[in-house]
This record gives sequence, structure tokens and C-alpha cells, in this order.
Amino acid sequence: SNEEIEILVQKLKSYFQQELDLDIGQFDCEFLLDFISTEIGAFYYNKGLADAQAIINDKMDDIADAFYGIEKATSFVNK
Repeated sequence: SNEEIEILVQKLKSYFQQELDLDIGQFDCEFLLDFISTEIGAFYYNKGLADAQAIINDKMDDIADAFYGIEKATSFVNK
């Protein structure tokens, strides 16, 4: 949303001012944010997806183990 973009722009401007002693303009900062989002954001997005997939896989393993744990012994042999 526009509000979220404005918050991110202000964070970037603040960082440049505090850490680099640079006063970056609103327009330049918006272009920088766009560049970061486009060129670098995909890396973090993909990492987040991989992390989420790992969590889901772990949970699915837990569920499979739980099913195995409640199986009842039988005299039948599965073929």
C-alpha cells in the first residue's frame, strides 16, 4: 500500500541520514526502494518460501509419525 511504501521510504531516508550522513530526497529514495524490491527482494521472498516449505515438510513428517504411532498390529500382511 502507499502507506507501507511511505514507511519504508522514511526508514531508508533515516538510515542514510543516521548511518551515512547523507540527505537523500524523497524521489531518489523511492527509486532506491523500487530497485531494492525488484533486484534484491526476490532473493528474500524465495528464501521465505523455502523456509516455509521446510516447516511444512517437518510438520508433515510429524503427522506421518503420529499416524504410524497409532497403527494397530494385525495378523494380515499387506502386499
